[in-house]
Amino acid sequence: MFGKRKNTGTANWQDEQTRFKVIFDSLEDGVILIDAEQTIQLINPAAATICGWKIDEATGVSVTAVVKLVTNKGEPIAADANPFEKLFKDGQNLHDEQLFLLSRDNKQLSISFSLSPLVSGEQTPSAAVAIIRDVSQRRAQEQQRADFISTASHEMRTPVAAIEGYLALALNDKVSTVDERARGYLEKAHSSTQHLGKLFQDLLTSAKAEDGRLVSHPGVIEIGSYLEQVTSDLRFAAEKKGLAVDFSVGNNSIVNKRKAMTEKIVKPLYYVYADPDRLREVITNLFDNAVKYTDEGKITIGLTGDNQVVQCSVSDTGPGIPADDLPHLFQKFYRVDNSTTRTIGGTGLGLFICKKIIELYNGRIWVESELGKGSSFYINLPRLTNQQATDLQQRSETATVLQPVEPLDQELKT
Repeated sequence: MFGKRKNTGTANWQDEQTRFKVIFDSLEDGVILIDAEQTIQLINPAAATICGWKIDEATGVSVTAVVKLVTNKGEPIAADANPFEKLFKDGQNLHDEQLFLLSRDNKQLSISFSLSPLVSGEQTPSAAVAIIRDVSQRRAQEQQRADFISTASHEMRTPVAAIEGYLALALNDKVSTVDERARGYLEKAHSSTQHLGKLFQDLLTSAKAEDGRLVSHPGVIEIGSYLEQVTSDLRFAAEKKGLAVDFSVGNNSIVNKRKAMTEKIVKPLYYVYADPDRLREVITNLFDNAVKYTDEGKITIGLTGDNQVVQCSVSDTGPGIPADDLPHLFQKFYRVDNSTTRTIGGTGLGLFICKKIIELYNGRIWVESELGKGSSFYINLPRLTNQQATDLQQRSETATVLQPVEPLDQELKT
């Protein structure tokens, strides 16, 4: 009996190995184990199929020869951007949903890619596990949906704009005579048409933001003077509702232009690299939201930063946002569901578009809020040194002189 138990122990070990192989081979996601020399030690059938290799041929081969990561144009990615090189250099987990893989039969696939280090006491990884998923079909479906939304939104804008124009003419006393009762109906129709036009415009912009077609012409911006001008332009909308507007740099608050002109306020120069029109779109959206949802108090546009980051903020004294809604606020079509939002129109796309724009410039946007105490939206952008700003400006001026004038972008034509 005892002898059988000992044999059973060996059988259990074999069964354990068998179970691991069954599970490893049956996984739908591709799994690859590589050593510190970036050589493949284990590869499951799913990974072999995705890469177009046979398991015995791929085992013992350099992972970069089997997992050929390329750009969306099919060109090999740069060595310093290769996730395998990064992992064994930095030892950090890596995840990317936007990579492309060139299989052995030269078929380009869209993949979801994760890479995790295996560390056994050493500071540098001794091995790593790569998980690959073929998401080509899902990406194609997403692209079809985005194309449909983009086309439909573009085509619908023209008739909606025409309807809005005719309604505006009907409401013009110099063009037509309308009794007060009919005027009320026309004003409601005009307002609804404007909302519909805004929805189509936001749908079109969000579709372009998702598939990388959003037009952007970045340049060097001194964000202090830029924000001060934007605040001045937006001030009227808030003051019309009885709200105060404050522009704050660090701990210095510039309450109005006259005070700013009579008092010397030392402000650091914060340079960023972004499209001023796109950045204005983001600030305006955040400011308009603050005005819409704030009944009394003030709106504050703030600016601060350090050697690496420039931080802009838009704060209000409104009702605040529930904690459960904060993680979802920048998702497409998401709106906080309460009595206030039901009475105030919106598409649920504004913050989603803001996030996409800020990410264009390697920035980050987030919100902090407390019920009854207002909300603050923060934007972090990489800060340029004075020398970097000067070099970029000179490069831009040289390019403007030497390069031929390009035709207007299609988005500007429409």
